[in-house]
Order: sequence, then C-alpha cells, then structure tokens
Amino acid sequence: MEQTTTLVETITRGIQEKKGANIVIADLKGIDGAICNYFIICQGSSPAQVEAITEAIGEFARNELGEKPSRIAGLENAQWVAIDYGDVLVHVFLPDVREYYDLEHLWDDATLTHIPDLD
Repeated sequence: MEQTTTLVETITRGIQEKKGANIVIADLKGIDGAICNYFIICQGSSPAQVEAITEAIGEFARNELGEKPSRIAGLENAQWVAIDYGDVLVHVFLPDVREYYDLEHLWDDATLTHIPDLD
C-alpha cells in the first residue's frame, strides 16, 4: 500500500509541475465495488495543457518509480484523459467536461483530499 501512496504523491507532483488545477484525491479503499484504490482528478485550462499534464504525470511516475500506465485514453481530443495505473486512476479534464461528469460526487462515501493550487 505504501507504494500506492508514493505513486499518488508522485503523480500529484507531476500535475503541479504543469500547473494542473483543482487537484482532488479520492480515497476509495473502503468502498465496495470501487475499481481502484484512488482517483486523482485535476484540470487543465486547454487541450494543450491537459496533454502537457498527462505527459508530466507519465514522466514523473516512470523516472521516479519505474511505473508505466497500463492504459491512457482520451488523448485524441484531450478534453478528458484517463490514465490507468491499476490501483490509481488519474483523470485530467477541461473544466466544463469535469463539471459535467462530476466524478468527485460519484463516490459519495470516498474520503476527498483537496490539494491547494501552487500559484
């Protein structure tokens, strides 16, 4: 489990490196039917920033932990990119798409941690 926590912290730093905003970590460990242990949700202000955040997450996880995602979906239009690290699922959104899908409230009983924006 400690490895998963380190991965969450590393991914969060990758998001912050490219000024990803409104980072929320949802802890799904105690929830029946959850598909992973953590959701990390964040947003970029443009498709180019969403792409840059996605790349930074991959670089940080690979360079610091040797971790590679099993799957990345959504890069074609970069409005919602999902990055699958098994125990950790990362969602990088454009703000209006994030608002529409409202993933934070999908798992009402999850513990949510809001990471303050760096700027």
